Amino acid sequence: MNPIQSKNLLSVLPGDDVLSQCIHCGLCLSVCPTYEITKLERSSPRGRIKLIKSVARGEMPLTDTFSYEMNFCLDCQACETACPAGVKYGSMVEAARVEIDNSSFGLSFKGRIKKFALNKIFTSKKRFKLISRILSFYQNSGMQKFLHSSGLLKIFSSRLNEIDQLSPAISKKFSDEIIPEYSLPKGEIKYRTAFLSGCLMNVMFADINKDTIDVLTECGCSVFMPKDQICCGSLNAHNGQLESAKKLAKHTIDTFLTNEKQRTTNNRQLFDFLISSSAGCSAFMKEYVHIFKDDPEYAEKAKIFSSKVRDFTEFFSDLNIHLSLNEISELITYHDACHLAHTQKIISQPRELLMSIPNINYNELEESTWCCGSAGIYNLLQYDSSIIILKRKMENIKKTNAKIVVTGNPGCISQIKYGAKKFDVNVEVLHPATLIKRILSKKS
Repeated sequence: MNPIQSKNLLSVLPGDDVLSQCIHCGLCLSVCPTYEITKLERSSPRGRIKLIKSVARGEMPLTDTFSYEMNFCLDCQACETACPAGVKYGSMVEAARVEIDNSSFGLSFKGRIKKFALNKIFTSKKRFKLISRILSFYQNSGMQKFLHSSGLLKIFSSRLNEIDQLSPAISKKFSDEIIPEYSLPKGEIKYRTAFLSGCLMNVMFADINKDTIDVLTECGCSVFMPKDQICCGSLNAHNGQLESAKKLAKHTIDTFLTNEKQRTTNNRQLFDFLISSSAGCSAFMKEYVHIFKDDPEYAEKAKIFSSKVRDFTEFFSDLNIHLSLNEISELITYHDACHLAHTQKIISQPRELLMSIPNINYNELEESTWCCGSAGIYNLLQYDSSIIILKRKMENIKKTNAKIVVTGNPGCISQIKYGAKKFDVNVEVLHPATLIKRILSKKS
């Protein structure tokens, strides 16, 4: 490989002065979960940056070590929070994954399965829902219970046995089947919002989507949820499938903004804010403005779209919306989802929402911004490492004595629920919208 061959990596590589700071700094080491596991320099952010630099400039070819390290990384971006130079490490490791998947390394069995799932299933709402219904039949027909109770699945594959238990239950009804395209508050419309139903959220967390919209309408929001949504592209982008991620992003932009243009009457916008109840989705949609900055057709549309995106808790904080809430007796703690805390820098807003609960009994979680090990599909592809990281998280949750742990990302919810069962921690895991819905004082 010659020095200019990897234009993809060179485009995200910072200047030599910043690279020099990275190599000599090391503040990222103390916040990196994979470095904590291995204590190997190559498994740290600065170690991976050095590998990326070497490949980008043609100083070394793609190797098994390079491929392993880029996929061993959680992409939790805690290093970005710690970095005094403001290095965008996440963009670098995601670009490296694109490089890997476009090489012979992407032709491995695991690589082919991942590509098929992301490019053929997640890009089609029809196929995604079909697979989800098949999985639902497996979960509810007694087949899953039999395979686990009999031990047959464990005999076949102990890893598959654990991963099968980790997978969230498919919702009885998908959110796009139970939530209308347009929801109105009982009284005056105070805020005009749209809502991303998502892909996994739509079929596995329909209850959270419903809770989110119920809270929004109770607060005076009109909520537009277009039925022809597919996926925002987040999972594809984080796992080396940038082109399919861009296609999904364009579809998402068109779905919301085209509908808005067609439905707008009297020059009044259909929505001012696009709400997401998934941290990974809101983080990626805010990146549309950067992804399409050089696209003549989508640059302006992406800029408008990204400016409207708000995480659920961010929305209430930005607009200073005060909720009328009942008390709750259980002790509560909060886990920071990585794509909220590190990518979007949303840390105080969820806590402000929790602190608005009258007489709340709250214990702060030690290492609350430390990853839980979910990281999109990391817990499926890197199960053993994810469990080491999860064990640390569950030990910290147990120390709080909390009965409820609140977190704003579906992957974290599933991972911590699994951890509670695996490590015998008596705690309920709730999305902020579900907790607020539970204690919201409804208008008469």
